[in-house]
Amino acid sequence: MKESAAILACGIHVPRLRLSRARIAAETAWLSAPARPTPPGERAIGNWDEDALTMAVGAAREALAGRSATPPATLAFCTTTAPFADRDDAGLVAATLALPETTATQNNGGSLRAGTRALIGACAAAGKEATLVIASDQRLARIGSTQEFAYGDAAAALLVGKAGESAPLATVLATHARGSDFVDHYRMAGARFDYALEERWVRDESFLKIVPRTIGELLTAVAVNPADVRHLAAPLGAGLARRIAQVSGLANASVDERLQRACGDAGTAMPLLEILAALARAAPGEMLVAIGLGQGVDALLLRAEAGAPRAAAALERALERRREETSYLRYLSHRGLVEVDFGMRAERDQRTAHTVAYRKRAAVSAFVGGRCERCGTVQFPLARVCVNPQCRATDTQQPHRLADSTGRVKTFTEDWQAFAPRPPYVYGNVEFAEGGNLLMEFTDVESGELAVGDPVRFEFRIKDEDRARGFRRYFWKATRV
Repeated sequence: MKESAAILACGIHVPRLRLSRARIAAETAWLSAPARPTPPGERAIGNWDEDALTMAVGAAREALAGRSATPPATLAFCTTTAPFADRDDAGLVAATLALPETTATQNNGGSLRAGTRALIGACAAAGKEATLVIASDQRLARIGSTQEFAYGDAAAALLVGKAGESAPLATVLATHARGSDFVDHYRMAGARFDYALEERWVRDESFLKIVPRTIGELLTAVAVNPADVRHLAAPLGAGLARRIAQVSGLANASVDERLQRACGDAGTAMPLLEILAALARAAPGEMLVAIGLGQGVDALLLRAEAGAPRAAAALERALERRREETSYLRYLSHRGLVEVDFGMRAERDQRTAHTVAYRKRAAVSAFVGGRCERCGTVQFPLARVCVNPQCRATDTQQPHRLADSTGRVKTFTEDWQAFAPRPPYVYGNVEFAEGGNLLMEFTDVESGELAVGDPVRFEFRIKDEDRARGFRRYFWKATRV
């Protein structure tokens, strides 16, 4: 059995906001028969300033945190809900992570298998280079639809490298893929919503036939007894996953019951999240099978290693950081599913000066400021002259990344007059832990929640949108620790 690839690190980003499925059912009860059952649990929903790209950045930052080794040679961004149709989204993600401009970037989409396809490709290249695979999705659903109950927003990142490195989460023992133009759902170019086919037909013809066949081919190729597999990572509900395990001969395989209930179906990110959920349950040495679905099946055989508990820690952090969204209408507004009149205050031109954005890209994308070599003063943005009045040295600034720093609230304002998609507009002065101050926006805070002195960290978020020219801008915001 050839062991050439390993999962070295992981990161998960689940938005803080959660919408109860019971609330969705209550708000849409008039659309359906009274006997319609309400699915249990809640779904993760992005704030107005979150999308597939910002969630990808959040997961990737966690995967790379504390790693002083050589940065990944390749970054693969996998999603079916990329914010740009013609822009290197993966390149922007790499820029926010301050990766070298020599980093190869890949944009993968077109199928919910995009994440597992990139993962298999990363395993094939692991002997030569490390790859950061990030899968993220924020799918829209029609009001009152089955998908509205089922979908959730999330991102997962896996750093894949050569087997044999110290304390990996898992070793990839084998991979196998089977293509099949089996359409269980689709979304045409330019459409906002998925169209799903009849569930029983999909289950009987795809999930219970093509998937077991692919798992069988995977295990046969490496002479592994299905009964020796202890976990199945499948982007499906627990009941259907158990049926697949039974049909595939995985008699001893456990399945995840938490992610669908606490987060929802996160599209391309779901197979990677399920892998991490399986590793969170696995003891070192136990084997798991992971599958990706979408016009075919990807299958991977992995063995949990000593670093597997890090997956459990990442999962707990992601799921426990939550706040309930109490307004269904506000959720619809954030998704653009209802049009709200914010008044004349929202009528302003948000045109982007792309020349300035390019010249200031290190500051805007990677949140790089400056540190004076003479007195150590930190400032943002980087400038020729030190802001310390006792220094004022010229050309002594060295780039200093602030994205991974922390800070505290010095002052703040809750502005109910300025436009904000989630009023109030909260902004103020933040003091960085290493010194230096910046007036910036706060995110994921409610009215009355912020206080002077609160510790903060920094998140990459949507700044605003130029609707006249169809462009989305991003920047860093402060959020309470």
